[in-house]
Amino acid sequence: MEPMGIGKLSFEELGGRPVLEKVAKVFYDKVYEHPWIGQFFKEVDQEVIESQQVDFMSAALGGPRVYLGKLPVPAHKHMLLNDEIFDLRESLLKQAMDEVSVLPELRERRLTIDEAFRKKLVKKDISECEKRYKTDEFMDFPNPNPTKKAA
Repeated sequence: MEPMGIGKLSFEELGGRPVLEKVAKVFYDKVYEHPWIGQFFKEVDQEVIESQQVDFMSAALGGPRVYLGKLPVPAHKHMLLNDEIFDLRESLLKQAMDEVSVLPELRERRLTIDEAFRKKLVKKDISECEKRYKTDEFMDFPNPNPTKKAA
């Protein structure tokens, strides 16, 4: 795997921050509307999470390094995220990138970055969750429609 900031196209040639902002808006609109994955975001302001995602991906894709939030693993350690949820998130992200018509290289690089976090974020059961703060509660939401595939 090549370093994230290196590729055939520069960050700006990939569309830069404006494209990341469009993808984040479309993606999180889908996430917040989804009956399952949306439950994980009920207490999070959508504009804040969109901005954090754009800042994080900007740095990961070779753009300005302005992200000041938690890294993905500590930020999600209290959430029971399984492979089905991770796949659902990926599906929503792909849909968002298709709707925004991102360049194929940006799509590939973005999905590669996301997939690199799968092994660290996916948990088998609630015993693998950890509190971020003493007042944290573990987030575990069953699929509201388990007979239907998550996407």
